This record gives sequence, C-alpha cells and structure tokens, in this order.
Amino acid sequence: MSELYIRVAEDENEEPMEIPSEDDGTVLLSSVAAQFPGACGLRYRNPESQCMRGVRLMEGVLHAPENDWGNLVYVVNYPKDNKRKMEEIDAASAVKIKRGFQKTSDLIVLGLPWKTTEQDLKDYFTTFGEVIMVQVKRDAKTGNSKGFGFVRFTEYETQTKVIAQRHMIDGRWCDCKLPNSKACPDEPMRSRKIFVGRCTEDMTTDELRQYFMQYGEVTDVFIPKPFRAFAFVTFADDQVAQALCGEDLIIKGVSVHISNAEPKHNNSRQMMDRGRFGAVHQLFPNFPGGSASLAAMFDRSQYQFPSSHV
Repeated sequence: MSELYIRVAEDENEEPMEIPSEDDGTVLLSSVAAQFPGACGLRYRNPESQCMRGVRLMEGVLHAPENDWGNLVYVVNYPKDNKRKMEEIDAASAVKIKRGFQKTSDLIVLGLPWKTTEQDLKDYFTTFGEVIMVQVKRDAKTGNSKGFGFVRFTEYETQTKVIAQRHMIDGRWCDCKLPNSKACPDEPMRSRKIFVGRCTEDMTTDELRQYFMQYGEVTDVFIPKPFRAFAFVTFADDQVAQALCGEDLIIKGVSVHISNAEPKHNNSRQMMDRGRFGAVHQLFPNFPGGSASLAAMFDRSQYQFPSSHV
C-alpha cells in the first residue's frame, strides 16, 4: 500500500506541505506538530457550505472527514489564533534585526594573573571566535602587568557568549565585561534590566524567564508581591536589554510593553528634586499661579535653590 499524504498549510493562501498518514488512514498530531510547532489540530473549508470545519481529534490522532482526506488543504490550528502567533514571530524578528546591527566593543578582562601575556590572552579567547585585538595593561615604569587587559571580537554573538561566563586563564578565574568608562559622564549607564508592563496575574517568573531566554541569557526575573501588573527581567548583556526597549511583545496571549528599568541613582535624583520643590513650595505657599506655576519655574538648569534652605 502506497503511503498517503495530506496537504497542510498554516493559512489557506499559503503553499501547503504534504504530511504522511498512517497505515489506517489517520494522521498523527505529532506528525503535524513536527512541521508546524505548537499545532493543536486541523480544520478545513467545506466545499458545499464554504464554512470551516474542524477535523476530529482523539488521543493525539486526527481522523479523516467521512473517512477520506480528499484533495483539500487542511489549515493548522494553534492554541492562540494565527494573528497572535505571527505577532510574536514578528516581534522576535524585529529585536533580532535590531541586534544584528550591534557592533562589538572592547571588553575589559579583570583578574588576570601577573604572568599572562598578550599571546596567552589571544590563544585563550580564540577558542570562542575570531579575535581582533588583545592588550595586557602594564605599568609604564616597571613593565609589570596591572592585572587586567582588553579583548575585542569580530562577531557580536561571540562577545555575548564571552560576557555571559567566567574564564579560567592561567589557573585563575577572570571576568569579561563592557568597561564602565565607555559610558559618557553625562549619560546614565545602560541598564541590563527591563521593565515589563501590562503583566497579568497568571504569569510566573519561570514563564517570563523561559520567554525572554529566546533573546539572550536571563540572570534574574522579579515579580513584585502583592501583584502590581509589572515585572523586571535582567539580562547578562545590556545590549539585549536595550534592543528590547520600546517593543510590544505577546506573552500568553497578552500584549506587554517593554521599557527601561530606571537605575536607582535616577530615582534618588528625582526624590531629591521633589524634596527641593516641596521646600520651595513651603517658602512660597501663595505663589501666583499655584503649584503648577511654581513647578514650571523649578528647573535645575535655570534655578539653583540655596543649599542652606534644603
């Protein structure tokens, strides 16, 4: 008996794929899911009524309508509708495209043994990928190593992999990081933590960790208790976190918004500003225009409040 194939597609207008049936004419759901991950069933358009009909599924086995698969095109069913599935794929693709334009940076290697040479450093890191540059920082007078150096890779993915782990170099554990000095003094340091807004109460830390791991290594997930409809996710690589900011992602069928998790030093500065504004308001309770007018005037770049009054 020749093997029978049925035509299956993700959408009616897409080119179908042939899926093999079993000897008894049924089709295993696992055979469909192997080509369409996440599939939970099939449907087809009835030639007479032009309505969509579901294919009977029993214990993981799909049964042909009226015992004959015919020449119809069967459409895949997913737990969530196709539109949401495509939104997830599009969002993930957008982030990957963003990351694709990321350039590599000089990484600082901390904790180097005094005996480690630049050749030793290059030999070690070449095992991860192509190395553009290595440098061991030395004292200008003595020529002795200062215990740290720099390395730069050709590929961004290699850089990400190296940052995500510790390294045993010449018998000593070393760390690779993006140097803090790369940040401009007037700019806040880029955070590895993102703020996930519009979360639902049924989302767990494990589910969030599993979802965000598709973008990069996740080091921490925090959901406040009592529940407040948001969460924090921390990545090993700050560039992954920055690439996700501004995205709307679909998690468990819900659209969540990703933004920067504000660094603590920014929060402290805001609290200081609020305290100074409160002090001004106490000194000028009858300020013309009220609090709104006073707040508009209170601009740190134009107004310096005497420190003796704060």
